[in-house]
Amino acid sequence: MVFVSIDTTIPSVTELRNSARQAKDPAPRRRSELASFLRSRRERLDPEVLGLPTGTRRRTPGLRREEVAQLAGVGVTWYTWLEQGRQINASVQVLEAVARTLKLDQAETEHLYRLADVAAVPAVDNCRRLDPEVQVILDSLRPLPAAVINGRSDVVAWNHSYALLFPFLVNAPKDKRNSLWQCFTAPHCCHPFVNRREDLGRMVANFRARYGRHVGEPAWDEFVKRLCAASPEFAELWAEHGVAEGGVPVKVFRHPALGELSVVVTTLEVAANPGLRMMVYTPNDEDTRERFETLRQDSLPSGHTYPCGHRFDAPPSSELASPLSAGSEKSAHPEV
Repeated sequence: MVFVSIDTTIPSVTELRNSARQAKDPAPRRRSELASFLRSRRERLDPEVLGLPTGTRRRTPGLRREEVAQLAGVGVTWYTWLEQGRQINASVQVLEAVARTLKLDQAETEHLYRLADVAAVPAVDNCRRLDPEVQVILDSLRPLPAAVINGRSDVVAWNHSYALLFPFLVNAPKDKRNSLWQCFTAPHCCHPFVNRREDLGRMVANFRARYGRHVGEPAWDEFVKRLCAASPEFAELWAEHGVAEGGVPVKVFRHPALGELSVVVTTLEVAANPGLRMMVYTPNDEDTRERFETLRQDSLPSGHTYPCGHRFDAPPSSELASPLSAGSEKSAHPEV
């Protein structure tokens, strides 16, 4: 004879409420994960390497809590509570000190900030984080223009074809080496988009979708504030709260030396660098394909004019190098 035991216990109302509350509020689980993460990072450090006495009374590996607090310049009680998963507020400055003390890399630091529920993840220099092979891939795509861009539309690396197509973008000061900034501050008469208003509206809507994942981060908020002040048109579109993901991949550019270019925009995620994407422009018609062959050259002839009559003089080739290129003196500024 087989006996089957069935648990018919009915959870109490209090248990059901607590379960529902925990499902809605992930903060307790996040604090618990933070506590475990901090302990694991502390225990992997070697006191001797950090110049601390090892002694014979250490019963656990790594540093003690009070040693981490001392090296980070924070209170022992405060750090203990943080590692115990208590509900306390952690400032950006304190978390930065803890991250330095625990020797966290960039991925671990970002993880620390998210677990601590602090939006302002420290700014990182993506160009220095990108593997050199990324530039090799960009260069191998020539004559197709290609660039690596972060979520805020900072252009962080590119090939020479892209530089010839958008010379004033890649040659801009590092705080303005941004496709949104350049598109909204370029004079209407010399703008590269043929369907200007439509393309700009789509760019802002796509940007707002990405912005939604970075609300409260100083770098993003400051960029929006600066661009609103520099471009009333951007401020107007931003106030509409349009949101979109992706969009029509075909764009038409007007280049003073190359003429009208119809391109298909293909976007590829750079998996090793979350938030970065590679954008590649491929010809959408035979005329554009033939004109792209010109982008194999080291430079484009100067002396061309825009339809409005303004003169086009491309910067010298030496000023168009990608920050990842060997010997480049360009400094990268972008942040995820």
